[in-house]
Amino acid sequence: MPVRLKKFLGAIILIVLVVVYAVLATAFATVYLAESSGWIHLAYFLFTGLLWILPAMLVIKWMETAPRR
Repeated sequence: MPVRLKKFLGAIILIVLVVVYAVLATAFATVYLAESSGWIHLAYFLFTGLLWILPAMLVIKWMETAPRR
């Protein structure tokens, strides 16, 4: 796969990942943490705010790998 196409697809995947992840994390917090204290919300959003980095790192690693010849 050409490098330019790989980076374009990776950028699209990253945008979709962030949007879907943010919507799902917020929906989960709205449904299950509505009555929780502010400290629980802080811990949850701190954790989920950092958790999306793991799949994003995999996508970026894939984008940066050299094409096979």
